[in-house]
Amino acid sequence: MAKNKLIGRDLATEQNPTTIDEFYFWTNSDTKLNAFDIVKVEREDGTNTFGVIESISHITDATSFLTNFISSDFGDANISEPTFRVGMNYAYAKVSYNTKGDYTPVHNNSKVYLASEEEIIFALGLDKVDNPLVCGSLKMYEGTEDEVTLPVKLNAKFLLGSEGAHLNISGISGLAAKTSYAMFLMKSIQDTYANKTEEDESVAFVLFNVKGRDLMAIDRLNDELDDSIIEEYKKLKLSQKPFNQVKYYVPYYDNKSTKQSTYLLRDDVSSYIESRKLKKFKYVYEDDKESIEMMFANVEDPNQTMEAIVSKIIDERDLDFGNLKTWSEFLETVSENSQKGSKGSSGEITVLSWRKFKRIVNKAIKNDDMFANRVVPEQSECRLADELKRIKKNEVHVIDIAKLPEDKQAFVFGDAVKTIYNLKLGEYDNEGVTPPSRIVIFIDELNKYASSDVPKSSPILRQILDVTERGRSLGVVLFGAEQFRSAIHKRVTGNCATHAYGRTNSIETSTGEYRSLPDTYRNMLTRLSQGEYLIQNPVFRSLLKIRFPKPIYKQFK
Repeated sequence: MAKNKLIGRDLATEQNPTTIDEFYFWTNSDTKLNAFDIVKVEREDGTNTFGVIESISHITDATSFLTNFISSDFGDANISEPTFRVGMNYAYAKVSYNTKGDYTPVHNNSKVYLASEEEIIFALGLDKVDNPLVCGSLKMYEGTEDEVTLPVKLNAKFLLGSEGAHLNISGISGLAAKTSYAMFLMKSIQDTYANKTEEDESVAFVLFNVKGRDLMAIDRLNDELDDSIIEEYKKLKLSQKPFNQVKYYVPYYDNKSTKQSTYLLRDDVSSYIESRKLKKFKYVYEDDKESIEMMFANVEDPNQTMEAIVSKIIDERDLDFGNLKTWSEFLETVSENSQKGSKGSSGEITVLSWRKFKRIVNKAIKNDDMFANRVVPEQSECRLADELKRIKKNEVHVIDIAKLPEDKQAFVFGDAVKTIYNLKLGEYDNEGVTPPSRIVIFIDELNKYASSDVPKSSPILRQILDVTERGRSLGVVLFGAEQFRSAIHKRVTGNCATHAYGRTNSIETSTGEYRSLPDTYRNMLTRLSQGEYLIQNPVFRSLLKIRFPKPIYKQFK
């Protein structure tokens, strides 16, 4: 791009003055500009003020629509208008930065230029990013001879802690590619942190596969990549290899059974087990009974009777449940209490409450091999909590819950998050474990566990709120994705330092969650292409429209 290309002059009128935050400028109608482009204004004091274009308009000297209609021979669409109309484009820009920190308004008729590559980086605050982490690329002056493509880096400490933490990704299913963007960011993190030796800069990942086989081959190369995608990764200075140090976990099922608990093909399961990167997880009553509360994540419990029953069950001194060893003994005891009633720690628990409890646990546990009496490590079986406790630097643990019904998905997710949170709280220190300084948890369909409709008593919602509100200091980071951001609990989105807005519909953008975005940007969200996101992060001086390449790991059709 030619440096400092003059494209227009600043405008200041009685009705539209320039201010410390904004300015207008005219440009001829042939100049192609886009929202998010950066322009530079020369000031009289020798400094430069940079602005981000938010909207572009075209006007003529016609005083009304009727004027134009009359000048076309009273509405003859086939003739050129006999009266020549003077026209121009004008743009509205938000002030991004001034070279000397002087934010007094730019003056009328000041020269407006396209910014050079170096000036774009400077204007957006990308020139001195500490702890740089690639989060995509951006294009300025797209579709013109002046087009510029730049990598975008954010400060990792505002994504992973300690300065800020947590990421929320929103967008409609399919086109918004929420999972793909989350995986791109985690690939960037793994590449960036792989060779760091400092103790406080080790990162591991726990991912939940919630759709088909989406994340069940992230250590295998995408065999449909073309050279252009490989070149994109090279330009971003990221490795052209898939994730490494990956372990997969699927719910236990008997090999002799005709039913599988995973969408992975049997051959893939056998191959993964043979290469020691897949285990089938089980839940053992004596070790996992404290997680029973996770089965009630979406159950209204206004009187806290379900909570009282769970407290009774995990009480080692309880006469009914204290000495039980197996799930079958547990279900039998629950059945007995549902007939005669019992007294719990919070007063008398009614027979009706026990029956409600019985219905829920029976549905989850009965005839499910995942709830077992013992684990046989020699047969590639494990307790999920035991594996997560021993997660190591750079490891990626993928937990497959795609084929489980929603109540069991919630149980597995809640138990895993609880284990990771307790691990970072130091509850397992006496077991000789040393966790990485940061553990990233990724879950799609976050609305299932943290929507504004989830019961306030939900143990999983409590766990997620703990992670988003206090996890930053512990090193527990949540990457959550959902179709509709407006449905998520405000304390969850409010505690995310980084936000990625993908394509969505106009009904969603009209909600309060998008009120802080300029109208042009909100409208743009309805027509973003796949692979495009608007990114908001404390490091950036304005919202950025970024792109990211297709996943480099294998994707199943």
